[in-house]
Amino acid sequence: MKAVVIREFGPPEVLRLEEVPTPVPGPGEVLIRVKAVSVYRTLDLVVRSGKYAMPVRLPHVLGVDPSGVVEAVGPDVTERKVGDRVVTMQYLKQPSPTAPPSIIGVHGWGGYADYVKVPAALTRPIPQGIDFATATVVARHAPTAFSLLRDTAQLRSGESILIMGAAGGLGAAGIQVAKYFGAKVIAAAGADQRVQAAIALGADHGINYRKQDLAAEVQRITDGQGVNVVFENISDPELFPKAFACLARLGRLVTAGAHGGGTVPLDAKQLYLKQLTVYGSFGKVLPSDVELGLKAAAEGRYRVLIDKLMPLAEAPAAHRLVDARTGTGKVILQP
Repeated sequence: MKAVVIREFGPPEVLRLEEVPTPVPGPGEVLIRVKAVSVYRTLDLVVRSGKYAMPVRLPHVLGVDPSGVVEAVGPDVTERKVGDRVVTMQYLKQPSPTAPPSIIGVHGWGGYADYVKVPAALTRPIPQGIDFATATVVARHAPTAFSLLRDTAQLRSGESILIMGAAGGLGAAGIQVAKYFGAKVIAAAGADQRVQAAIALGADHGINYRKQDLAAEVQRITDGQGVNVVFENISDPELFPKAFACLARLGRLVTAGAHGGGTVPLDAKQLYLKQLTVYGSFGKVLPSDVELGLKAAAEGRYRVLIDKLMPLAEAPAAHRLVDARTGTGKVILQP
């Protein structure tokens, strides 16, 4: 099969399309003919550069969220059959209090390939009417947003939430999950078209944090109260303190991302004076949440933003495109 293989860390040019052996599914595994896989800043671009926070073994194939068609099943697999349209859940091992997760495309070969081998238990069927690119994005981000907002931040109906990077994959999911829980959503992004895209997904208000005073706008929208929850998955040293300043008393900030740098200022005085809470979490990927997101998408109640579909051979160009931050929505590779 063809796969985009990394044999050394570095710029996009280290992504090379090669012929490699097609995997053979073992007990409990399925072989998927990949139809779509996303390009991610942290789990793809940062891993490729060699700057990921955890070790990655070479040679390596990226791709954390492949979807496609079951091509073969291993011994003892009964829940899937050849021809099934499936998404994958990226955690080979869920995060725990004592260990980080193990992720497809980071700790094992991923979906930048014609085929990928995964445990059958990590797959879920794609409902009729959903294309592979949409299913890939839903399965990757919807369950994480449910986990972070419902379980970690404990967002409640009637509360207000500020979502940073609102047109990104996780931000777009956060908008729709927050509305599902009955929250008032303020979407913040770094370009006017991204703000408009976030509003089209259901956000009640939008702010361009590159042009407008983020804290002042949030105070205006909330009548000086601030927001109960900040969904902050960027960790940019300039933006993080502005988002943190938007929290109301007893507010909660939850984050699962650091592609903006990761080292940020924190106003400790406001932390204790307002009795604020900051949560860092990977978010769990529960099968029930994957199914809930896919069902909502099939019913037209959950939408995804896709910027561009590209062939697998153009993986280096796809990485450069994501790194440029010029698009709105996900970049998808189609082997």
